[in-house]
Amino acid sequence: MSAFERGVAALAQYKARTGTVTVPRSHEERIVVGGEEYLVKLGVFLSNTRSRRGKLTADKLATLAGLGLAWASA
Repeated sequence: MSAFERGVAALAQYKARTGTVTVPRSHEERIVVGGEEYLVKLGVFLSNTRSRRGKLTADKLATLAGLGLAWASA
């Protein structure tokens, strides 16, 4: 599983729990995928991904926009 996929899974879990995709930069989200546990620095992932959005593929941007990130659909 790639770092991007872990970040998306963590964001989906966070959104399901809190109802929002507004994540504090210091937030860390613990996810379990396929029996493996990961600690994702979700706030940092989102900050870095947003600053590098010009380099993301259309599929990755669509995935993020589908989760409710307005900056990914612009």
